[in-house]
Amino acid sequence: MAIFDEIQTGIEQVAEGAGSSVVGIGHRWGAGSGIVLGDGQVLTNAHNIRSDEVTVTFADGRTAEGRLAGRDIDADLAVIEVDTGGVAALPWASEPAAKVGAPVFAVANPGGRGLRVTFGTVSGIDRVFRGPRGRRITGSLEHTAPLLPGSSGGPVLTTGGELLGINTNRLGEGFYLAIPADQALRDRASALAAGESAAPPRLGIAIAPGHVARRLRRAVGLPEADGLLIRGVTEDSPAANAGLASGDLITAAAGNPVRSPDDLFDALAAASGTLELTVVRGTEERTIQVTLSGQTV
Repeated sequence: MAIFDEIQTGIEQVAEGAGSSVVGIGHRWGAGSGIVLGDGQVLTNAHNIRSDEVTVTFADGRTAEGRLAGRDIDADLAVIEVDTGGVAALPWASEPAAKVGAPVFAVANPGGRGLRVTFGTVSGIDRVFRGPRGRRITGSLEHTAPLLPGSSGGPVLTTGGELLGINTNRLGEGFYLAIPADQALRDRASALAAGESAAPPRLGIAIAPGHVARRLRRAVGLPEADGLLIRGVTEDSPAANAGLASGDLITAAAGNPVRSPDDLFDALAAASGTLELTVVRGTEERTIQVTLSGQTV
């Protein structure tokens, strides 16, 4: 039974050592967790933020009204400016690249409803999942430490209480994903704390995946083709201004075939100012130049 005694001791030590640095974000529906990033700064998931004003609840029960400093929805990260009351930041792991099988602790304070500490192991590395807007988040840490709803934004810790990742997504039953606490996360968090919210180029369209596009074109008697079907265009968006319309099929971007949303996201990320799209409208293929905007949703 020595292993269970060690786990119990580890949970107690993590709760005592790291618990004060884990906060609740919001309250009631949509609540989440976060960590003290530094003096006056709290890091959490972007999907936990509902407005520019955010209620933060600390482990001792104190609440404070914070203000959104910066948010990156595609990376699912946000930093809140708030009076942290001298609470220490969590130490970052010296070697954030965890190995499969490594023991970890997950800590949360869902909406300020009290501290939770659970134990698990790393079950996978370099996992990929979708952020709130569908973009890929790569290099994620998969683990088995159980999490309640409202735990996203809380930390995954090493047995020494060092920050290994930020919990952000549930994978089925019993598996969870965390954004790794590597140098890229440090740099992104620092930029968000400085108010540098990300606004990547966007077209302003809603799309249907390739298999849906093929089925719909077949249903109306049009030849099948690989691509992404536009099922909606935002008014006054770059797509609308360029003349894109519902029913258009995007088959290429910047000269490269588009077979999945990731192909389009990659082309947008690499674009500078404009993006050339090859579009099939009915049976006619045309080339459209889109002037991009960083502010379009």
